[in-house]
Amino acid sequence: MHRLLFALDPEAAHELALKALALWSGRGPLLEVPGRLLRVEDPRLRVEALGLTFPNPLGLAAGMDKDARALGAWWALGFGFAEVGTLTPRPQEGNPKPRLFRLPEDGALINRMGFNNRGAAEAARRLAAFRSRGLPFPVGVNLGKNRETPLERAAEDYLEALRLLEPYGDYFVLNVSSPNTPGLRTLQEGPFLDELLSRLRPATAKPLLLKVAPDLSLGALDQVAALALKHRLEGLVAVNTTLSREGLTSPWAREAGGLSGRPLRGRALEVLRHLAQVPGLTLVSVGGVETPEDAWERLKAGASLLQVYTGFVYGGPLFPRRLLLGLLSRMEAEGVRALRELQAVRA
Repeated sequence: MHRLLFALDPEAAHELALKALALWSGRGPLLEVPGRLLRVEDPRLRVEALGLTFPNPLGLAAGMDKDARALGAWWALGFGFAEVGTLTPRPQEGNPKPRLFRLPEDGALINRMGFNNRGAAEAARRLAAFRSRGLPFPVGVNLGKNRETPLERAAEDYLEALRLLEPYGDYFVLNVSSPNTPGLRTLQEGPFLDELLSRLRPATAKPLLLKVAPDLSLGALDQVAALALKHRLEGLVAVNTTLSREGLTSPWAREAGGLSGRPLRGRALEVLRHLAQVPGLTLVSVGGVETPEDAWERLKAGASLLQVYTGFVYGGPLFPRRLLLGLLSRMEAEGVRALRELQAVRA
């Protein structure tokens, strides 16, 4: 099935896989047996973060299941949590196709999707149904603004999406760093971000995080972290996709959009290590996590949680199980009895 999907156009393959997973996800009893076979249930992997309990640190990054269509399937495949979105208050089509490209030579993807989604209200209905089933892992919600909304009114979009989704998410992420919505990254700049956070933080008592771009300078990252602390955000998701094309060999490398996957590994780790010097913020590391060694390195460097997208696309449905079993082996080799020991050292 995995090879068949790779024979299709990338976005067509994504939609076909998501439809199948959504169908499976809606058949609650049919998730139990695969879940027992695929999930790595081990208390050593449990993570306490953001006031929540995660059965393991490996999460599905935003962008894979924008509209919360297949949450049960992500649990059955072994993820410790999933983040849906990016969701905007009103539905939007996104950018023209083609807008998703595989770079297998580089272990990467380029996307310029443009926040295509069915809108916050429909996602809220799906999340409410998921909540009624009580599946045991946290769900984050990634929020964005509609393309046509001017920057000076961006906070209104984030507030409206949050209002619709607030009862159903366990935590929320403000996406101000996608390269595929014109002008959006301006919201990472000091005055814009200060205003945005001053309006969003009072709107929810649930954990609120910010997703940052890998293309920011270390000084700009310091400013973002300072504003996150000023407005009592719980954490940062680091990092989003990059505009860099350094070192790529694929013929698709010149396509516009955000690059994810293996080429982002080094920069994602560099950003993580820099942000880990700031006390008081929970860090979710994403970008180039492919192997148990990558996972171990990020957790040692200061991440409490991990997210994957491109690694899962290339690794297939057994990817979470392989990574978590490998992580457990590395923990045993290093004499680490539980991930909470790493968190205690960082504290």
